[in-house]
Amino acid sequence: MKKKEKQSFIDRFLNKVEAVGNRLPDPILIFIVLMGVILFASFIASLFNLKATNPGTGEVVEAVNLISGEGLVLMLTESINNFSAFPPLGMVLVVMLGIGIAEKTGYFETLMKRIIEVAPRKLIIPTIILVAILGNVAGDAAPIILPPLAAMVMLRLGYHPFSGLVMAYAAALGSFSANFILGMTDALMMSFTEPAARLIDETYTANIAMNYYFIAASALLLLIVTYFITIKLTIPRLGAYHGAEVSQENVSDTEKKALRWANISIVLTALVFIALLIPENGVLRNQETGSIMNDSPFMNSVVFIITILFFVPGLVYGLKAKTIKNSKDFANVLSDSMATMGSYIVLVFFAAQMLAYFSWSNLGPILAIKGAEFLQEMNFTGVPLILGFIIIAGCINLLIGSASAKWAILAPVFVPLFMLLGYDPAFTQMIFRVGDSVTNPITPMLPYLPLLLAFAKKYDKNVGLGTLLSNLLPYSIVYFIVWSLFLVIWYLVGLPVGPGGPIFLEQ
Repeated sequence: MKKKEKQSFIDRFLNKVEAVGNRLPDPILIFIVLMGVILFASFIASLFNLKATNPGTGEVVEAVNLISGEGLVLMLTESINNFSAFPPLGMVLVVMLGIGIAEKTGYFETLMKRIIEVAPRKLIIPTIILVAILGNVAGDAAPIILPPLAAMVMLRLGYHPFSGLVMAYAAALGSFSANFILGMTDALMMSFTEPAARLIDETYTANIAMNYYFIAASALLLLIVTYFITIKLTIPRLGAYHGAEVSQENVSDTEKKALRWANISIVLTALVFIALLIPENGVLRNQETGSIMNDSPFMNSVVFIITILFFVPGLVYGLKAKTIKNSKDFANVLSDSMATMGSYIVLVFFAAQMLAYFSWSNLGPILAIKGAEFLQEMNFTGVPLILGFIIIAGCINLLIGSASAKWAILAPVFVPLFMLLGYDPAFTQMIFRVGDSVTNPITPMLPYLPLLLAFAKKYDKNVGLGTLLSNLLPYSIVYFIVWSLFLVIWYLVGLPVGPGGPIFLEQ
């Protein structure tokens, strides 16, 4: 009799995480339960008069009891606004119009087949990871757009599509503060760091690139780490996919011709946007500052621009390949692409209420301030201080999704504290960014996790959050270990984290 292969400790642990996660009720019910937990926690916190003082503004933040007349009125009157104003909802639905037409016409399938025919197989997965990391410059676009595309590529390569979903999702969010390109996140972080530093030094001036050396080096590091996790753990653990078979036929001459015209169309469309962006007076630049990145029409519309860059080649391919023959076909393609988002829309309604309740209760800011005070009281220095701050930031990230909201609370605490210990604000900012990023793949406070589940259900309608979280967890754990160690080594060597961003104030 054939002996059963012994599982490693990691496999056994992740299998237990998956089993426990999948025993949980449907995500809709989970969000409903969390709504109840938050309401009860707000009542208890208010009963004990839980409060904290924001060190930046001096404002006393008090827990708000939502189990009250005022709370009930708030929940009833704001429920529609919570849903309609949910940040990624409109963005996801708009993007799905572009992705949907590119997928339903066959453009994506033919493109993936052609790439795999001509590209070196060893470069395909690293390229996806690199695009996911660089995609952070586009803000919220990467975790929305890349996972379903990566799933299609991995399926075409003969791997389980979930491996592509979790790899792209983890790379886009877990490496949120690693990039070769400066973006809006760098500007946002700096905008809170500078005023916090001026609480100690009124002459301190920050710059958008003060973390650039470290984030650029981190991008290369995390590319390698993500590839290693995917190849050594995710792909073997998920095993073979037993869903619908994927056609292994080569691209036909008709498909090649349609693909060629579609690719030409995307290049021409991109050139139009470049022409509107590159000139100093380009209409997609910030008309006051001339900036491409900071508060420019380009950055404010980047998601819709990406949608157009999917929509145009999808339409051209459909017309050339005859998968769209008339206006009825065109309308059906768009309708079909949106029909797949029904379960996501329902899930978003309850997720939006849960996040709104947590925000109204003030529990997030209070816990953040209390955590900062605890670390301050422990009187850590050097490496323990760095690791302690990373852990605090990572844990708070499980409760508050917005990086700028967290840093607005924590910067006035930690920037002056680290300055008094001799550390430059640029280094303090970088420590926070590492801690804030590593738990992104597993935090339920980011609105992209329900979307990832919706994508996964296309391949397995019975999949649960446990399956996704058990495969995302290794990325968060390894990111935390490797990236923290990398930052500690960087600190011990004494390298500046960027231009005008030394480790110590005296440098």
